[in-house]
Amino acid sequence: MTTPELNSIPNPFDFRGRTAAVTGASRGIGEAIATGFIRGGANVIALQRKPVQAELLALAEENGVSVTHVPVDLGDEDSVSAAIEASLALGAVDILVNNAGTQIRHDTVDFPLTDFDEVWAINGRAVFQLCQGFARPMLERGDGKIVNVASLLSFQGGLRVPAYAAAKGAVAQFTKSMCNEWAARGVNVNAIAPGYVSTDMNEALLGDAERSEQISVRIPAGRWANGEDIAGAVHFLSSSAADYIHGVVLPVDGGWLAR
Repeated sequence: MTTPELNSIPNPFDFRGRTAAVTGASRGIGEAIATGFIRGGANVIALQRKPVQAELLALAEENGVSVTHVPVDLGDEDSVSAAIEASLALGAVDILVNNAGTQIRHDTVDFPLTDFDEVWAINGRAVFQLCQGFARPMLERGDGKIVNVASLLSFQGGLRVPAYAAAKGAVAQFTKSMCNEWAARGVNVNAIAPGYVSTDMNEALLGDAERSEQISVRIPAGRWANGEDIAGAVHFLSSSAADYIHGVVLPVDGGWLAR
């Protein structure tokens, strides 16, 4: 039998009354993250180019919450600024998840600087800019959660992806830097580092039978991740269960880094 004392303990994964801003919520990991927040009772702001998909809107209606689309081009500084302003005009944002990213592959010796700049703008500068913009009111209130999506390549170098590795390394480092400034002011800044996930971004790897097999045999869990595997870690770091976790870069990799 459950005691009254246990009944009084709040569910740390109850997001009712909270609002989460999620970049790239239209597919893959971002869609799984947004879905979990909706099911947990949070309102969601979807920061992305595409409109919100009908399935998410239906799920939000079913759960009595809202999903609002705020258009943004993460490669454009002015567009990011406008998206921050539009999001905050809707009301307090309690959680920010910087999920969206891009990938371009070339041999390093031939990597065009224009492509390097594009990857950095979306995966690095925009993440920093969004953290700055959404953190200001969080710091004023003394409450907020920021979860950045780093990568295994925050720890490793990868092959033919120097711009991506550089940007994800930066995400890990400024996550720690922000933690040092904001933890005592009530804002948790953490990151997750996904392993290999079956998403559109990894189509090139999934389509390369030899490389895909090399990756798969190294993963102790015996499979690539799906969006829900990654979303669970994001929801944990966004919840009150993680109130005393600051500045961590949490691998969600099926054991890859342990191998």
